[in-house]
Amino acid sequence: MITEISRYDNNQYKPGGSVLKRLSWYYVNIFFFKSGMIPSSALKCLLLRAFGAKVGKGVNIKPCVNIKYPWRLIVGDYTWIGENSWIDNLANVVIGNNCCISQGAMLLCGNHNFKKSTFDLITGEITLEDGAWIGAFSIVCPGITCKSHSVLAVNSVATRDLEPFSIYQGNPAVKVKDRVFES
Repeated sequence: MITEISRYDNNQYKPGGSVLKRLSWYYVNIFFFKSGMIPSSALKCLLLRAFGAKVGKGVNIKPCVNIKYPWRLIVGDYTWIGENSWIDNLANVVIGNNCCISQGAMLLCGNHNFKKSTFDLITGEITLEDGAWIGAFSIVCPGITCKSHSVLAVNSVATRDLEPFSIYQGNPAVKVKDRVFES
């Protein structure tokens, strides 16, 4: 799957949602998600849906998660989002079924154009297909697809798409072996 990368000058980008919606989400995110004071995944899923996210059943959202714009988020069934993870979804993020985003992992949909003195915004969608696992403190860069059951190992950086049933490690992440399930 090829994900489109969008380039904006600094006055063009539109995050979606009204100013009131964005402001309301800012405070909901602080008090219910980032603070860690509310351990209930069910309540967090309800709040995400109220702000336009599509969230499947059995989703587990741990404390201290930061989500930029829920209206740009789709999460499948039985997915786990770990403590201190950050979904910086300046573009759409699609997370499949049975995925794991481990502690401190970051899904970054935006970057800046270092070739311009104005550092214009560059965004790209991120897709985690069913069964993908993003290891603790790993980063998925803009425009990346982590294909079915791929693994990004601890503290690695995905700068290119991850192939299905493969394990990637390093910065930039490279394939180190196949992911094989025991029977």
